Amino acid sequence: MNNERYERGLEKLREVDGEMGDKVIEALDAISPDFGRLLIEFPFGDVYSRPQLSLKDRELVTIAALGAMGGCAPQLKVHVNGALNVGWTREEIVESFIQLAVYAGFPAALNALSGAKEVFDERDGND
Repeated sequence: MNNERYERGLEKLREVDGEMGDKVIEALDAISPDFGRLLIEFPFGDVYSRPQLSLKDRELVTIAALGAMGGCAPQLKVHVNGALNVGWTREEIVESFIQLAVYAGFPAALNALSGAKEVFDERDGND
């Protein structure tokens, strides 16, 4: 798996998600290593590496999309962590989910806020 796209993607994944990204890839090794490789190469190697948006902006778009979609709690939590890692504050993340209520509805915003609270509690050692 030593290709430029994979290496670029792995670097971006670690920059955004740190050890949580490695854990996601390790978990996929047991069921589908190919999917783990694709996850590194396409979203992180191709998309996250584009220069038009910063990693910080990309993570805001990502948590907003996951929150609006609903049913993505594990991925939302990984990316709330990522948003914190690239510079968003807890208050900004919460505010983005308040904004989400206007366009995706209160249930989606409530679920997103719940996921964010879990991440905040985990980071504070309150899990």
